[in-house]
Parts: sequence; structure tokens; C-alpha cells
Amino acid sequence: MGGLVITGGRVVDPASGMDAVGDVAVMDGRIAAVGTSLGGAERTIDATGLVVAPGFIDLHAHGQSIPADRMQAFDGVTTTLDLEAGVLPVAAWYRRQAAKGRVLNYGASTNWAFARIGAMTGSNSESSLEAFGNAMRDRRWIDNVASDTEVGGILDRLAGGLNEGGIGIGILNAYAPGAGVQELTAVCQLAATHDVPTFTHVAFMSRVDPESAAEAYIRLIGYAGATGAHMHICHFNSSSKTDIERCVKLVAKAQSQGLPITVEAYPYGTGSTVLAAAFFSDPEFVARNGTGYDSVQRVADGRRFRDREELLAAQAAEPSTLVLWHILDIENNAHHRDLLDMSVLYPGGAIASDAMPWTLSDGRTYTGDAWPLPKDATSHPRSAGCFTRFIREWVRERRAVSLLEGIRKCALIPAQILEHSTPAMRAKGRLAAGTDADIVVFDYETLTDRAEFSAMNRAAEGVRHLVVSGHPLITDGVLDVTARPGRPVRRPVAEG
Repeated sequence: MGGLVITGGRVVDPASGMDAVGDVAVMDGRIAAVGTSLGGAERTIDATGLVVAPGFIDLHAHGQSIPADRMQAFDGVTTTLDLEAGVLPVAAWYRRQAAKGRVLNYGASTNWAFARIGAMTGSNSESSLEAFGNAMRDRRWIDNVASDTEVGGILDRLAGGLNEGGIGIGILNAYAPGAGVQELTAVCQLAATHDVPTFTHVAFMSRVDPESAAEAYIRLIGYAGATGAHMHICHFNSSSKTDIERCVKLVAKAQSQGLPITVEAYPYGTGSTVLAAAFFSDPEFVARNGTGYDSVQRVADGRRFRDREELLAAQAAEPSTLVLWHILDIENNAHHRDLLDMSVLYPGGAIASDAMPWTLSDGRTYTGDAWPLPKDATSHPRSAGCFTRFIREWVRERRAVSLLEGIRKCALIPAQILEHSTPAMRAKGRLAAGTDADIVVFDYETLTDRAEFSAMNRAAEGVRHLVVSGHPLITDGVLDVTARPGRPVRRPVAEG
């Protein structure tokens, strides 16, 4: 037979429950068979002593570029999706990705924040990190309740994006906390009508009322109950801050009552965002979050802010600058480690990185072709080592979950969250005949993240082979820098 056969590996497939030595045969971009003695292919990968698993699916990746894809490839990711923010306009974004070629499978939701920016400020620029930062100079879309006419404009833009194949609606609620409940109810009703999920950065993250994380989750639960929309909670860990325990109880109870709510988390205690985010300018920032201004650190040069005045001045001068927000002290605080566990190990929850774009020391987003990445390229360690960190620490070292369950959280659960409305996902996150040949082959004993806050652009180690859409992207730990095997993940586009 032609094609590719991966032989003699420990095949771990959470969909079937398989965890046994076997072979995986690939033909024409699909898995042809899983079993034993499947040799005779044009190309063979000897996976003896290695784990063979479905490639990891990242629901929350903002990089969406060739350098970002390559770093995630060494993290075991084969499909990288920007769902929390999304893009607008949708069709133009997909066309642009196809034209330049992508290393990993890619896709995006429809961006509510940019629908709001367009409807409320008249600025209809295409979504990007730079455009997002610049839009924050006009605070109407951030602070104001939308008028009926503006709500109509928001919904029209979102419906257009869904009709162009957007994977649901990305709702960056925390970045526009002024948005009213009536508007967000209408947005969720639109999602329910189209039978697609919403991917929500909850409105508030404080540990104290009013506008606490608990209030934000109560609102989200209410939207699910009142509209029937599938509400997906992005970065359960950083959205809940030090109030994770309370928020976990609220969400678990809502799920037990049958409400369509799903969650994701990343295995870090430090978040990342743009400097212009509304929550940094809250006059009660310290009291409401339990962190000082020195918890906010500029990515490009490592500078921690001294006080509110310095932060506000930087916000005005450089709104799209990426910053880290050190929230949980998981190195020194056992309680904080327990809180992170509650979100990362949440039953049925996905692992998702919230990977950020790579930026150079002058603040420009890096989208070039150099490999390895330029020495001054920075992001967040989760952009390079999220999934490998989870498997290393929570699966191999601490044995908090089995390898089968760990891979379920990295591959199958993300696919299941999306597959109802995006049929292409039914062929991902699994190793079975007829499914997409997106496969990671790794050394379980040496798999590890290497990125640190002092050295963010170190690729993870231990992924020996990575197959994307049937194409070997990483072979014996070496990246094929010419390969662009990534394919779009998209909802069926409306006719007409």
C-alpha cells in the first residue's frame, strides 16, 4: 500500500479507549486503519517506545501565523483556533490564511468586539492586535450601552460572519464591560438561532462585589438558561482569579442542571493581554484584584509597572503592547496551586493555551519565516509549552489524571465542544479509520515545556513526529520549514 504507517507505538485514543501497542496507517490525508501488522507503506515511522495520539486541538490561540504555528507544533498541536476573540470580517481572514499558507490547521469565530467597534465608532478596520489597541482610544464601544440601532449593527455584523463560516461568536466581554445585558442576550439568541457556541471572556474578574467574577458567571449561566446558547468559558483559571473555588461550584451546579456550558483552562498562574484592557484602568484595581501594579509586566522588556500613574501613561502611549499579569503565585503558594488545579482538572474541561502573538523588542508583531524564532521574539510561555506542560506535570509527574484522560482533555474534548455545529471537528481528536490524519508522536518520558518567563521562545521538547493533514511536519524532532499542510476548519458557508 502507499501512504504512511506509524508502527509499534503506544496508541492512545480516548474516543475508543485504546491504550495499547499498535500501528496507524495514513492514506490521502486520512487515517486508513488502526491495528497491528499494517506495514508495507511508502513511508514508515518507527514509533517503538513512543506514544501515538490524536494531535492536540487548541480552542484558544491568538497567534494565527506561521511562527506561532511552528512553536505550537512542538507543543503537539495540529489544529489551532482563535475562538475567544475571533476575526472580522471572516471570509477575508480565511482567504488571507489560505493565500499565505499555514503550518497547522486553523480557524476562527466571529469577533463581537470588532462588531461593536464598527457599529459604535464607525471604524470598520479588520481585526488585528494593532487595530484592537488603536480602537481602545475611542472608549464608546468599551464603556457605553449600545442603542437599539447600534445593537442592530452589531447583530448584522455577527450574522454576516456566521454566514461566512465563523465557528461561533467570540465575546470579549471583559474588554467592553459597558455592554448591556439586553445586547448580550440578543447576541446569545443569535448564536442559539444559528446553533453555534459563544466563546466568552467573562465580563468581570474581581474577587469582590460588585462586578465580581461570581457575578460574571451568574450572568453567563443566565444567558445559557434564558437563550439556550452554548456558552463556552474561556480560560476558567484567569477569569476566576483567586475566586476559582466559588466559580467552580457555580458552573458545576449549572451544568448538573443541564445547561449548555463548557470550560477550558491553561496550566499557568500568569495571564497575558494588551495594556489597554479596561480592567487595568479601574481605580480600585489593587483592592478588587488583590494584586499590585507590579503584577503587570511588559512582555517586550520585562518592565513591571511601579504604580497607577506609570501604567495609565503607558496605556495612552502604547495601547496594543502585550503585558503579562501575574495572578496566582503557583511557585510559592500551595493554596494558589490548588486553585489552578481546580480549573485545569475540571471534569470535562479542555486544555487551551490562550497563546499570544510573537512580538519583537520594538513591539512589532512577528510574522516572518525565521526558524528558530528571532532571539528577541517574546510572547508568553503558554504560546510554546501549554500542552506539554500539562502532560509533563499533571499526567506524568503528579499522576493527577491518566495519560488517556490527559489526551482526552487536549484532543477529544476540544473536538467534542465544537463538533455539533462544525461538522469538520467530528473527524478530529480521534485515531480511527476515516478520521483526519492529525497525529502527534511523542516520547512520554522526556516530553516537556522549556519556555519560561525569562526565555519565552524555547520550543517544547519530546514531540518526535507530528503529522498534519497526512503530511509529516516534524520528523525525528526536525521541523520541515517548507511545509504548509494546514487546512481551514470552518462551518459550512451559507449559499448565495
